Amino acid sequence: MTARLILVRHGETEGNVAKILDTKLPGLPLTERGAAQAKAFGAGLATPPRALFHSHALRARQTAGYIEAATGVRATARDGVHEVQLGDLDGLGSTEAHDRFQAVYRLWHEGRLTERVPGGESGRDVLDRFLPAIADLRTEYLDSAADGDVLLVTHGAAMRLVGRELAGVAPPFTTNNHLDNTETIELIPLPGGGWECARWGRFTPPFGEQAESGADDPMG
Repeated sequence: MTARLILVRHGETEGNVAKILDTKLPGLPLTERGAAQAKAFGAGLATPPRALFHSHALRARQTAGYIEAATGVRATARDGVHEVQLGDLDGLGSTEAHDRFQAVYRLWHEGRLTERVPGGESGRDVLDRFLPAIADLRTEYLDSAADGDVLLVTHGAAMRLVGRELAGVAPPFTTNNHLDNTETIELIPLPGGGWECARWGRFTPPFGEQAESGADDPMG
């Protein structure tokens, strides 16, 4: 079986529960439920990953730490793979703030990557820092003959945009289907440098226009 790059959304945080747009580093910690989710994810892996990485956000580091404890694979921080930075909207939980972010986020998935919220990143900014990290992981671990998946604990909004960009999964699927805490986007490297998406949360290909009603976290 071809080794995969598995993007893992962190466990539940205090910000997720309160529906706060928590994007600045280091960010809020996991809740008790979030820690349990991370432990269960690690325990549920059929085999340990070949390598385990996480963003510099506290929630990602904590999630990866529980996976490390379950698998014995050392967790290491990776630059560039943190959540979308929302500038003036960071720390807000109002309906207006959520709607402003979601409006811009949908435009990114439609190809308008230069749009941004005030003081925040554009979609192009996010991809320009995130995709080189993915390319490095591919070169270091996935283009060799060695077996074993690579796990990267990261963030819902950023990883959905990356999944759309790398594997061509299209909206409205990508914008309708948020990711719950510790759900994954699983990417298979293809000959020639492309990627195939083998899983998006609860879904496997083909990816149509299904809308998953379970997850409503604005960052999911």
